[in-house]
Amino acid sequence: MRLPISPRRAPLWLLALALLMLGAGLGLRQPLNVDEERFLGVAMEMLQSGSWFIPHRAAEIYPDKPPLFMWAVALFVRLTDAPILALFLPALLAGAVATLCLYDLGRRLWNPRIGVIAALLFLATYQTHSILRAGQIDGFLCLWIILGVYGLLRHLLLGPAWGWFYLGCAAMGFGIISKGVGFLPILLLIPYFYAARRGWTGVVAMPGQGRRWWLGLAAMLAAIAVWLLPLLVMVALQGNAESVAYVQEILLKQTAKRYADAWHHREPFWYFFAEVIPKYWLPMFLALPWLVPAWRRQLAKRDGRVLVLLGWVVLVLLFFSLSSGKRKLYIYPALPGLVLLVAPLVPWLLRRWFARRPRGRQVFVGLALVWFALWFARGWIEPLKEGANPHDAIMAQTAELSGGADLVLTTWREGHWLYARQPIVHFGFARPESVDRAAEWLRGHPQAFALIPSTELARCFDPEQARQLGETSREVWYLVGAAADNGQCRSSQPAKAYRFAWRRPLP
Repeated sequence: MRLPISPRRAPLWLLALALLMLGAGLGLRQPLNVDEERFLGVAMEMLQSGSWFIPHRAAEIYPDKPPLFMWAVALFVRLTDAPILALFLPALLAGAVATLCLYDLGRRLWNPRIGVIAALLFLATYQTHSILRAGQIDGFLCLWIILGVYGLLRHLLLGPAWGWFYLGCAAMGFGIISKGVGFLPILLLIPYFYAARRGWTGVVAMPGQGRRWWLGLAAMLAAIAVWLLPLLVMVALQGNAESVAYVQEILLKQTAKRYADAWHHREPFWYFFAEVIPKYWLPMFLALPWLVPAWRRQLAKRDGRVLVLLGWVVLVLLFFSLSSGKRKLYIYPALPGLVLLVAPLVPWLLRRWFARRPRGRQVFVGLALVWFALWFARGWIEPLKEGANPHDAIMAQTAELSGGADLVLTTWREGHWLYARQPIVHFGFARPESVDRAAEWLRGHPQAFALIPSTELARCFDPEQARQLGETSREVWYLVGAAADNGQCRSSQPAKAYRFAWRRPLP
């Protein structure tokens, strides 16, 4: 079966398809989950404050993630002047680059037809649309994962190509300062060295090149130093306790400690295999009964390409399965390797399935077109289905009822901060006794107001003097002033208050 388009034009058609599929309805929906609200808010606060190396959330240091993704969002905010659209552009860029890289790897490792199939499989997979249409770090991480995989495979399977190897290592460094697991492509070296030592076909043995291999580590560290070196210099010069605590948190607790002993999203070892892969790796998952025996036959023939790719997918799955903390999106980095494993077998599968069914191929093509059409339509339907972020309406109503006065936030979520239209005061994110501290704050600032959840309202305030606003984050929220204080709440700790106001509130 020949390609319906020329190999020269195939990348352009695939790029257009990727932008069409992943960009459908982009920017029409507001940030809805806490991750999207948080990352857009941090990026906008970077633009406002100029604090690029230590991110902040409502004037308090945000220590959970390195800043590269927020830098990218801030850049797109500056370029487009459309913050909501800008949040989703890094993942769109990642999807476009991944599509082209997978096409080129499939073309070089096998032939142009396999390259097209690899790109289409990537765009057809459920998890691709689940992640690359969201405003989260994992979509942006895909950019550095695919560049790392591309650079290393150009060297390991198609080399020697030391330039591509160093590019892949640098991409891993940028991946690490996007999210700690950006180093995952380096796991390709484990099955590669085994295959090279055993003389498997399809891999390029490069003995006696120890110094060149170690230069890859230097390239990775150089990329990490783009953020880490200025950060350490700044912290050394400032020497304040908050910045030192940030460095310790981001380099230790949010990496090794979080992997070894996660404090949320705890799941059993088999979680990805039983609950994620069967759904999120559709439609490829349906072909596993035929794919697994085919991979075994290829391994029996000592095909190093299959060993390297399959070994990497298994190692990535094992890496995340060994951690106690698991989320559905964690295993997405393994998807490019799986796509490159499946793509060469698709022509064989079609022949096997439809050899005695002349119209089978036509039915298959028709189903594939319907599958893509449904994903495209979903991109436009989702914003209408999900509606507006409820924090937006609540914060607009709060600003109107309070006359734009200072607003104290208690047990707050990122949406309250992101959609704030007036100056806000808080005592730290997810800190205890925030309602008690708010009551004391209002006693010293009688012109201010506070946002209180219904579960805490009657303990510190008179419900008769509170104004109900609405429900978000599984709470019903009330607006209270100093006159509503029932005098029952006292804070046992002095309140460290953070003050923040958007110069230009989110439209």
